Amino acid sequence: MWIWFLAAAVLGYAVSRVALGYPRPTRRFDSLLRSEVTFLAAAAEATFPAGGELPPSGLEADVPGYTDQLLMASHPRMRLLIHLLFFLVEHATLFFPAPGRRGWRRFSALDADQRAAVLEGWRTSRLFSRRLVFASLRAILTMGYFAFPTVLRQLGLAPYEIRIPICEADLWYPRIGASRSSLRLSRADLTPPSDGTPIPLDAPLHPAYRKDAR
Repeated sequence: MWIWFLAAAVLGYAVSRVALGYPRPTRRFDSLLRSEVTFLAAAAEATFPAGGELPPSGLEADVPGYTDQLLMASHPRMRLLIHLLFFLVEHATLFFPAPGRRGWRRFSALDADQRAAVLEGWRTSRLFSRRLVFASLRAILTMGYFAFPTVLRQLGLAPYEIRIPICEADLWYPRIGASRSSLRLSRADLTPPSDGTPIPLDAPLHPAYRKDAR
């Protein structure tokens, strides 16, 4: 009989660890689970902490939002692998606990120093498989962080606003992936071609990357 009680206790703990206690996201995500949003926020904050070389922290850079869009655009098999990657790092502290008190808690429940130590353990592990997992996670976090408009402005890499001339071909060929029924231009919409003048360094940025955009 005690075996059934033990099994029930283990099952209850597994359910509470995997599914319970995660806060509700403040907005809708199409691909990420509630637990994954929390995990990504914690991992981004540990990887790009406040007070770093660039002003936005990983938490401020909306890495979960970028990752949600990345998953939507990914192949289903790749999407599954990314979900499994997040689950692995979130719960691998059962086998590779963080230093300090209660280091076996799931990754997102650890304090900032413990999360940084856990990621450092993945990075410097003697096991190639652990280092590979870390490299995969870091790639996603880095792409999300450096896609944030504020970060690109700080690096001087935010794209300029480029007004593309409308030429004859635009009257006949739709945008990539669109049907011919999407064509709405006429000869009255044609504009003169560019005169080849280089874009000045102080030219306006693309609207999505201006300071008042986000």
